[in-house]
Amino acid sequence: MIKPGELNRYNPEQYNNFTFDNDSVRKQFIAKVFSIVGFQLLFSAAIIAVFLFNGDVKDFVIQNPYLFWVAMGAIFVTLIMIACCDTIRRTFPINYILLAVFTIAESFTLGIITLNYEVDYVILALAITAVVVFALTIFAMQTKIDFTTCGGMLLMFIVILIIMGVVLMYFPDRVTKMAYVCFGVFCFGLYLVYDVQLMVGGSHAYAISPEEYVFAALSIYIDIINIFMYILALFGMSNDK
Repeated sequence: MIKPGELNRYNPEQYNNFTFDNDSVRKQFIAKVFSIVGFQLLFSAAIIAVFLFNGDVKDFVIQNPYLFWVAMGAIFVTLIMIACCDTIRRTFPINYILLAVFTIAESFTLGIITLNYEVDYVILALAITAVVVFALTIFAMQTKIDFTTCGGMLLMFIVILIIMGVVLMYFPDRVTKMAYVCFGVFCFGLYLVYDVQLMVGGSHAYAISPEEYVFAALSIYIDIINIFMYILALFGMSNDK
């Protein structure tokens, strides 16, 4: 992370041609990130719809379960490359290619996962996620509370979430599961606010560099997908007898 107009978030180099405090640069950056995320979400929603309403696709996936693990491998590899290789994620067109592969693989796994739920629940979860994401995005851009200084606390929440998940593997209590899912929505809701404010910059303590549009889009997309998955899991538990 950087202070606005000072250092690049991932590479301590000064920008000579512009600063993030420049309104035109910031607005173009925000518009670009939101455009990329919007396309990712539309693509994921389309893939989910295909899985839910196309019987041939559903049968093909069920008959070839290895495809899920292939997609998971693609997600892991592309995520590591984007997150850890700053040169790659800033270089066109390789950054867009990696982001596209990640989005396709993530959408594929989402489609497979949603097959375990009733169509009505999936649609309702999508609708609720859209409302939650819209509300949190507006909140992040309007509130005077600076969440960009809360990175350490958010990391702690994720660690707690992981520990809870491990515990639930051995003690699958229904009430604890529901608490875990609700906490998951809470954690990634906070992360969404955090990532949006990093993107917006301005008066916030930290901001992400305008060159990191792919990383910013990836972060926000992952936040939204996780919110959706936890909301969907909550509906699934409410249907358990």
